[in-house]
Amino acid sequence: MPTPRRRRSVLPLTLSATALLVPLATACSGSTSDAQGADGGRRLRVVMAFPPAQAMSPYGDDAVTLSRLAVIEGLTTLGRDGAAAPALAASWKRDSAKEWTFTLRDATFQDGTKVDPAAVVRSLTAARKASPKPRVLSDTGLTATAHGADTVRIVTDEADPLLPQRLANPSLTILSAAAYTGGKADPAGHATGPFTLAAVNGAVSATLERNDTYWGTKAKAPGADVTFVADGTARANALRTEAVDVAEYVPISQASLLGDALVHEFPSARTNGLSLNTAHGVFADPAMRAAAREAIDSKALVKAVYEGRADTAQGLLGPGVPWAADARTAPAGRAKAADKAQVAKTDEIVLATYTNRPELPEVATVVQQQLTRRGFTVKQVVRDYAQLEADALAGKYDAFIQARNTLLDTADPVSYLASDFTCDGSFNISQLCDRRVDAAVNKAAGATTTDTRHAAAAAAEAGVLSTDALVPLLHERFVQGYDDSRVQGVSLDPLERTLITADTHVG
Repeated sequence: MPTPRRRRSVLPLTLSATALLVPLATACSGSTSDAQGADGGRRLRVVMAFPPAQAMSPYGDDAVTLSRLAVIEGLTTLGRDGAAAPALAASWKRDSAKEWTFTLRDATFQDGTKVDPAAVVRSLTAARKASPKPRVLSDTGLTATAHGADTVRIVTDEADPLLPQRLANPSLTILSAAAYTGGKADPAGHATGPFTLAAVNGAVSATLERNDTYWGTKAKAPGADVTFVADGTARANALRTEAVDVAEYVPISQASLLGDALVHEFPSARTNGLSLNTAHGVFADPAMRAAAREAIDSKALVKAVYEGRADTAQGLLGPGVPWAADARTAPAGRAKAADKAQVAKTDEIVLATYTNRPELPEVATVVQQQLTRRGFTVKQVVRDYAQLEADALAGKYDAFIQARNTLLDTADPVSYLASDFTCDGSFNISQLCDRRVDAAVNKAAGATTTDTRHAAAAAAEAGVLSTDALVPLLHERFVQGYDDSRVQGVSLDPLERTLITADTHVG
């Protein structure tokens, strides 16, 4: 059995931890000494895990941060089931395979200007022309034009049944005309969400104020003071000492130490998987891939590394994809696994993973032990993700462990299946090229109704699993930190797009 993970002791606020928390405590002290808003409400104190990387540009990962802080909105939003719901568009209809009409609601930007068709066209055109282009537009193109006083016509390059879900992506946020200066898009004061981004202090902190002209339910908190702290232990200590009200992404190593009153875990759409190189080396042999699959003990991984705060592998799509369990079909035609004696004759394999997600190096160690027991000789490579990605995509590793969001940019797994497992996939670390898998993914991509799309995606999942190109290890749970006896309205979102909402408040 794998060696159980050794529990870490509670860290005192040593010099290094204190140094990390000094700017945090300062930034989270609020606009007044007692963190009270001008109207007497309590300002939120929030610590986020990922500092801005592109000066809060909506065209990169900062867009997700802005969405999680309830600053920006698009034409649509996503419900808990991943279906599109109204946001700045009150309604929409599909006019043809490539044409859609969206009717806008009565809303104003945070700078007081009106949300009108011209603003929508401007924002969507800017996103389409942005460099680099937002990922959500990497596999499609769209053209928006104004029609009348409150409608926008959107035409896609190809038939796109997921356009309403696509438009909910944070990178397709709608901003006012004043946001677009100097070739950049600045959301500060120019978005439509319940909170206005009032100030950004580089990669250290940000200040939010309530948007009193918001078209929906007004924010219950008068504002929020946000600090960005990459160190997970520092975030946990800030929560423990009540320096913050909400701590994003509490590390598994700290969750048990904080206790259930401060820790809230829930299923995610993120699957940790072992990608096996199907084109070169030991795992080009399907029998060796099958042997690796049989070697993996998901329950032991969940217990040893995640201390029970994860879900055992169920497939590519875990419990964070609510319809997957009912739609799933069993993979057929898997190769017979090589026995231990056959495995022992193979060359050494290189197993790689990255340090950016703190649990993955520990996962790699347990997986190495499990593969070794099956007869494989395993060498580990563990580095920062940026140092590994190019080699992984080029097929230079035999096996690669990653945590992958299976719903990606449109809350639909088909784009994930296409990018990771088809011959022309842009993120095909397993180097898989199987005509049956390609056909199944293409069929899923063409499905237009929800039920047929789910069934086709499940069939494509079974096709991928039958190749053993990826061995599912486990399904992560997200762990957010807040004291639910003091803080209400925090969003526990499997899609990772919301955290602070208009309902979030201390009281």
